[in-house]
Amino acid sequence: KGHGLVDLLDQLSHVMIKLTGYVMKAAPLAVFAAISTVVAEKGLSVLVTYGKFMGSFYIALFVLWALLIAVGYVFLGKRVFTLMREVKEAFFLSFATASSEAAYPKILDALDRFGVSRKISSFVMPLGYSFNLDGSMMYCTFASLFIAQFYGIELPMGTQIAMLFTLMVTSKGMAGIPSASLVVIAGTLAQFGLPVEGMLLILGVDRFLDMGRSATNAVGNSIASAVVAKWEGELLPEDQAAKRALDIQAEAAATMDHHL
Repeated sequence: KGHGLVDLLDQLSHVMIKLTGYVMKAAPLAVFAAISTVVAEKGLSVLVTYGKFMGSFYIALFVLWALLIAVGYVFLGKRVFTLMREVKEAFFLSFATASSEAAYPKILDALDRFGVSRKISSFVMPLGYSFNLDGSMMYCTFASLFIAQFYGIELPMGTQIAMLFTLMVTSKGMAGIPSASLVVIAGTLAQFGLPVEGMLLILGVDRFLDMGRSATNAVGNSIASAVVAKWEGELLPEDQAAKRALDIQAEAAATMDHHL
């Protein structure tokens, strides 16, 4: 009897995501206006500030990717590099769409090819998209501190730690919608007494940063799924995984031929 309610909620979620998409299509106009205002008030030198902000963020992401791969190497050995090759397509899809969940089917397929049991990946991946958003949390932290520094507000270390734990909670569940992190950042700014209007400062570069955090979420959750599979003895040896990859490829080719 609950199927009707589940279907209703599923349809409602699709409607909300569609409405959010319409809003985001109008966002470039708002971004142009916001950037124009900032440049008019602060001068062209503010673009250098944006460049430093984006550069620092992506350097931090590269360090995080290296740490994630290093942790994966501890548990998976050299196979972690094979995993990275398998999820490469999903990584670029997440980067291009700025949505981790857009690459969800691709990641499941890549994990199947890598040898991860579907019962592991189908549990760990959705759980990771709700609670393992390391890229999103890093983005929210960078954005909040950038706004505070732009207004010349010094944040004590205790406040920064409190902001860290706050973002650990509030960043959950926002992987599916591009720029959903803006809502989290606005709430964090208000809670810690920072200027909420500072959101306009990051609107212009939000999309570029959002791409990086989404790709990071995809990498982190892929490695987590493979590590959990290794713990649970649900990771196929390399030779069997290679055979499974060939079977999956052959099945996909046969399905495509059937539809054609």
